[in-house]
Amino acid sequence: MTAEREEIAVVGAGLAGCLLACFLARRGYPVALYERRPDPRTGRVERGRSINLALSERGLDALRRIGLDQQVMTDALPMRGRMIHPVEGEPQFQSYSVSGDRAINSISRGALNNALLTAAAALPGVRIAFDHRLVGLDPTSGEMTFETPQGKVSETASVVLGADGAGSAVRGQLLAYGVLTESLDFLDYGYKELTIPPIGGEFALDPGALHIWPRGTSMMIALPNPDRSFTCTLFWPTHGTESFASLGSPAAIERHFTTHYPDLVPLAPNLVDDYQHNPVGVLGTVRCTPWQVEGKVGLLGDAAHAIVPFYGQGANCAFEDVVELDRCLDECDDHWASALPLFQHRRQANAEAIARMALTNFVEMRDKVASPVFQTRKRIEHALERALPGRYVSQYELVSFSTTPYADVRRRVRRQYAAVGAVAAGALALLAAGIGAALGRRR
Repeated sequence: MTAEREEIAVVGAGLAGCLLACFLARRGYPVALYERRPDPRTGRVERGRSINLALSERGLDALRRIGLDQQVMTDALPMRGRMIHPVEGEPQFQSYSVSGDRAINSISRGALNNALLTAAAALPGVRIAFDHRLVGLDPTSGEMTFETPQGKVSETASVVLGADGAGSAVRGQLLAYGVLTESLDFLDYGYKELTIPPIGGEFALDPGALHIWPRGTSMMIALPNPDRSFTCTLFWPTHGTESFASLGSPAAIERHFTTHYPDLVPLAPNLVDDYQHNPVGVLGTVRCTPWQVEGKVGLLGDAAHAIVPFYGQGANCAFEDVVELDRCLDECDDHWASALPLFQHRRQANAEAIARMALTNFVEMRDKVASPVFQTRKRIEHALERALPGRYVSQYELVSFSTTPYADVRRRVRRQYAAVGAVAAGALALLAAGIGAALGRRR
């Protein structure tokens, strides 16, 4: 069947690109998968760039469709809630679901990428070219130019799909060609990784939770790894006092962590070295339009709509893109000039919805999770879910434990809040009327 169809080029052999190659090969397409890096299965991992993933239902749904879910979940660690670490006092656990048994899953980005890459490479009709950096693209002809260790090479494909991340070279080529507009909204925050190693061969913290150290204008999180370590990520301002730029000397680093993260210090023997030598990454939201040009070139995943990581939905959203594109190809009988515009129509509002929710969740994780008011609201929300099963569902559960479209999640949550507000207002009115009547009788 692959010989009957023209080759599709997928630029970017990261998570979305490898999954996309698997889906396309399953449809009978020959696929050329181009990656600017060497084969990650044999290369060295860049220091401070592991970025654990929180794999949830949307990502798992995509993996089930190609039979990879069980293999991937072998090394996953389920996290059933948040563990909040105050400056003083004991950590407090907050369940993600009303039942307490639903979990998001901590998984290594590298391990997942390698599993998807190996699965793609094993499929008939898939060829993978590493060390190929895209430096030219004609969107009308599908001709691509790559820089390789052997010099520049040219390739052509009937359709070119950019799955090459937030800094997408495909998107950059379309921008240079004048057929696309983009906006890049960066936060005044960056991220840096630290490590908590095992203690006596065991986890130093509870591995069944995503750990958060909320500190108002900054925070740290930690996710468990199969080797019983934790990968910590600092999300701090890039400038000003108490920012990445303000800490230089080992003494200043130790003093800052002892003051603001006192329970971390004894658990992280390489704290100062990690802080001084691991890079600071940028955080931002990418928007662009259109996501496709004449049915010949398309974008998906972070290449089309990168988001900040605070809902743990970046990879899950990209995987859902692949599922939706596959569905559009079904509905359009593999007519790409129809499928790619339909894909953008179906996904763009959802991408914008999760982008907004991720930014809002940053404020929640950084500022609110330690607040008694927030904790009371969560208890009320769980009580409503128990009282109204299936009718009232929290935003977190709809995002993480369902495949309800993100835009529908936002609309449903607004309706739920409005209904609860109306009920609360009615109850207060009845209470006020009762108090008024009682006072009248006393007169």
